Amino acid sequence: MRIYSVENAQAQELSFDPALFDYSRSGVDAHKLAETLGFAGFRLLFHGDWKRDIAAFQGASYFRAVDGELQYGMSQRGLAVDCGLPRPEEFPDFIAYYLERPAKDSSQLTVYGLLDSPSLTGAYRFVIDVDDTLVMDIDAALYPRKSIERLGIAPGTSMFLCGPNDRRVDSDWRPAIHDSDGLQLRTGAGEWLWRPLVNSPALRVNSYADEAPRGFGLMQRDRNFDHYQDDGVFYDRRPSVWVEPKGNWGRGSVMLVEIPAVDETFDNIVAFWNPSDKPQRGQELLFGYRLYWCRYNPANCPLAQVYATRDGVGGIVGQKHGYFSWRFVVDFVGGNFSLLGEEAHIEPVISASRGSIEITSARPQHAINGWRAMFDLKLTDDSLEPVNLRLFLALDGQPLTETWIYQYTPPPVEQRRV
Repeated sequence: MRIYSVENAQAQELSFDPALFDYSRSGVDAHKLAETLGFAGFRLLFHGDWKRDIAAFQGASYFRAVDGELQYGMSQRGLAVDCGLPRPEEFPDFIAYYLERPAKDSSQLTVYGLLDSPSLTGAYRFVIDVDDTLVMDIDAALYPRKSIERLGIAPGTSMFLCGPNDRRVDSDWRPAIHDSDGLQLRTGAGEWLWRPLVNSPALRVNSYADEAPRGFGLMQRDRNFDHYQDDGVFYDRRPSVWVEPKGNWGRGSVMLVEIPAVDETFDNIVAFWNPSDKPQRGQELLFGYRLYWCRYNPANCPLAQVYATRDGVGGIVGQKHGYFSWRFVVDFVGGNFSLLGEEAHIEPVISASRGSIEITSARPQHAINGWRAMFDLKLTDDSLEPVNLRLFLALDGQPLTETWIYQYTPPPVEQRRV
């Protein structure tokens, strides 16, 4: 890519020279490199620490950053085109960046990027503010060259291999391996949703329809080292990324793509906003949003939030069970739980797209200062199609928690052992 320095409203291209780099430990013979090789991207360092970078823009339209933990994790992209369709997706490239020289000792940097791909071109402005929560204020202008079937705005790319709710990969010594553990949504109507991620056995694409969304993001809520036991890459320190639209994005859906993964080197999770109206040749599409690279969501949810999701075989231990069922255990913390007595009449509100719900309960969970909801899903047919589940806790009909949404894939009939 081409890189420019911008100073006093003038842009000057930075010339590539192999002599600018140290290749001594790379295994590359620098003398064989062409002087026209070019830059692969750039990294940002803060003036308070010239050893550790805090953001990197490299590879197609990918970029990523850190929060105060200084640990990289998931990535963002400028744009996604036809992601999750039954054909190869298109990866737009940032072909040029313009770096505006910041004021001395400033915590803010402005970067401009030119995006290009067969389907469209575009221009981006990133205003990057470095703090314990690193914020990127982004404005994008997009110009389609043709009709685009599935456009992904503010796409986040992450990894989920295994966790308490998905132990399909159980040969690793670590109990959990993921950059993000859930998709959080704040709808235009103000509803808060939490969708735990899974390492799906087959490609899975879900759409959550909305109008004028207030935010969404792939989040890493579980920040307990003991739950990962990884002292090499520190999954407990991975940043969450919250997307906050700056204007009304109209009608569309937050799309979640889950791709099967055999190890942690695969970025198998993608989430983005897909406008209802398909982009057409000759249009100008304007989108503004903020990305918060954070430990905790800056848009504080007043309701109790999902703390953990677990599942396993259903039924009552010690009693004969004459049919197959699957149990779900969801823990909630925060909100107004501390103001309620143990005798408060809190009820789980549960729905399923298929099957029947049984053995439901809600009770205090003192170890986490929260409440636990439990229920069994009884399958009523032999279908292998996923079952959509919804759950929240309510007091006198009023929601106390965000809404937990989940997609359970039943096992083949021959594996439904009682």
